[in-house]
Formats: sequence, structure tokens, C-alpha cells
Amino acid sequence: MYQTILYPTDGSEGSAAVADHVRELAAAFDATVHVLHVIDARSADYGLSGTFLTDEGSGVRADPASGDDSGMAGGDLDAGETRSALVEHAEEVVEATAASLGDGDREPETVTAVETGTPHSAILEYATANDVDLVVMGTHGRTGVERYLLGSVAEKVVRLSDAPVVTVRADEEA
Repeated sequence: MYQTILYPTDGSEGSAAVADHVRELAAAFDATVHVLHVIDARSADYGLSGTFLTDEGSGVRADPASGDDSGMAGGDLDAGETRSALVEHAEEVVEATAASLGDGDREPETVTAVETGTPHSAILEYATANDVDLVVMGTHGRTGVERYLLGSVAEKVVRLSDAPVVTVRADEEA
């Protein structure tokens, strides 16, 4: 029934809480698990300082005239270095998440992927391109204004996915 399961993760505790569910579903259906991390394109061009980075580079300096950037986050990182760091981090997240799915006796076959884009759109596009049968993802359980302001990737995936979606609410105490 479910041969291909998509497990989108951002590396948070909320998405780690999903691992047990993914492991059990993969074992029950002998499914391949695709672990996906999406680098949010809306923030991929921001450095550690939150300053928009152009290809020429930028950053926050303590005193722009002196060229002293000591103690300041961001420094003179250029966009290429920032993107490389984001991709490296994303690859670490998907590899660690895929490794967490093995419990010794039952290790599902896994495929790891890193995409860049708007998270819900990238998840949906990946699911379509890879003939995903089931999406299993975490939700932070936000309500009210916080949900309205931040939006919900999980909610958008649930509403727009052609494949069934299982959401797992993160334990609020975690």
C-alpha cells in the first residue's frame, strides 16, 4: 500500500518526534523512506547576522569605516559561503535523521535529499516527482495568532498534497 514514505524534517525536536512513526510505518509496509530537508529560499540569502547577503558580500560591521568586524555575527560572509553552510547543515540533518530510523533489527531503506524553496511547495513538488505514497511530518501545534502569522507548513501540505499526509504533533514538553 505505501511503498514510498516522505519524511520532511527541519531537524527540530518536533520533527524528531515523527521518527518512531516513520520507522513503524516503513517496517509495516516494507517501504522506502525519503528524508527531505528544505532550505527555505526566503531566508537562504541571509547571513548569521540576518543581513541580506548579495553576491558581493555584506554583513554587519562594528565600525564600517574602520573595517573592524570583530565580535559581530556575520562579518564578511558572502552569499556562496552562506549557502554552502546552509547546505552542509541540511545534509547533516537528513543524514542524522535517516540514521535515527534504524533500530538495529529493522532498518528501512532510506533516500536523503536537500531542496531549496518555499518549504510546503518544495515538499509537494518532491512528493510528486518521487511518486510518494504517504507523507509523515511533524506539526508544532501552534494556534491562534502565532499560527496565522507564521503559517503552517504541515497545514499547507495537508491541504494541497495528492498523497495522504500523517501529521504528528510534537510533545509540548519536549
